[in-house]
Amino acid sequence: MEANIGGSIDTGLNSLTLNEPIRETILRDLRGIAIKLKFVLLPRVSSEDTLRELRNWDLWGPLILCMVLAVTLAQGALEGESGDTFSVVFALVWAGSSIVTLNAKLLNGKISFFQSLCVLGYCLFPLVLGALVCLAIPPFLARCLVIALCFAWSTRSSALFMSEVVKEERQVLAVYPVLLFYLAISWLILS
Repeated sequence: MEANIGGSIDTGLNSLTLNEPIRETILRDLRGIAIKLKFVLLPRVSSEDTLRELRNWDLWGPLILCMVLAVTLAQGALEGESGDTFSVVFALVWAGSSIVTLNAKLLNGKISFFQSLCVLGYCLFPLVLGALVCLAIPPFLARCLVIALCFAWSTRSSALFMSEVVKEERQVLAVYPVLLFYLAISWLILS
């Protein structure tokens, strides 16, 4: 065993990002968020790209989507209730995601806790778009149709990701809490 004094150490990382400018870091993270949103908007039944992207988790996108959803719903809340609405939405998103993740782990899913939070958070994107559209659409029936479409889109995207990490005989048990999670958020958007 030899020591290479004064040489470089191969850490297995492609590039170290500690010395890169903040602007490059932010742009790199925004590109990563855009790629993950593309996978949510155009979900594929089975793809190696999907699995690779699933392993490359981050929580910036889910945090931004959660904040946008919470602020959007707080804007539509009654006067004096916007702070409570923001808190409820924020807590529901993160607590609900954690419960769904715990369920997937208990079903022996091949996914880490943070990977699951990432997927569930990014799959909120259609519901966030629906909430923004609902601010401009006053008729309740039209809002119901928009949210129903967004609910189906979010659930399908998330179910496709979850089906890749849970055994086939346990997929229904993994997807049912996902369905309830997005249903609760959809209900909050409509109320």
